[in-house]
Amino acid sequence: MAKHSNKRGLRSLKGDAIVLQGNQPTAWQFDARDAYVPITHEGAVVGLCKPDYAAQIAAAMNQDRKLRQALYLACYDLVSRSGGHNSQIDGLVQKYLNKTEPPKQGTALIATLLKHRQAELDLNDDEFARFCDSYRLSYGELKNIWVGKDIEQRQLGPLARILGQSIDEVIEAWKGPDEDD
Repeated sequence: MAKHSNKRGLRSLKGDAIVLQGNQPTAWQFDARDAYVPITHEGAVVGLCKPDYAAQIAAAMNQDRKLRQALYLACYDLVSRSGGHNSQIDGLVQKYLNKTEPPKQGTALIATLLKHRQAELDLNDDEFARFCDSYRLSYGELKNIWVGKDIEQRQLGPLARILGQSIDEVIEAWKGPDEDD
């Protein structure tokens, strides 16, 4: 195999794997032996990936389609049984899809972060409540956050310590990113 030498190291000219050899890896590389297969949607190629992932991706996308159809049918049934009009179905579907989106800010996001922290610490509800109480967030205050009641300014310090974040990070999660950033 022919090799070409340059300032960075040796480069294979065979065409298989072009990777600079030496102390620093290169940002752009390719391996001509790597095979990729197309993923298509209704006959149009939408992407390429390795064969071992292609089947999983296609199955997941088809499952998503089936779940959306099931959601649509369930909403159709709800609207029909309540005496509504077919024009309400799409709005109801969107309402339920929106409910599955993770919260982006506010008390709901803080509650989600607390649940993640509880899972991270592998604590049941009672143990986590005691953990929070040790940081000066009472069980009642914790429960209020979980049901979506407003967070008080004085709770930010305990929440930051419980979550292992800075107060500024907790404020950003609560209020949203600063407009000036």
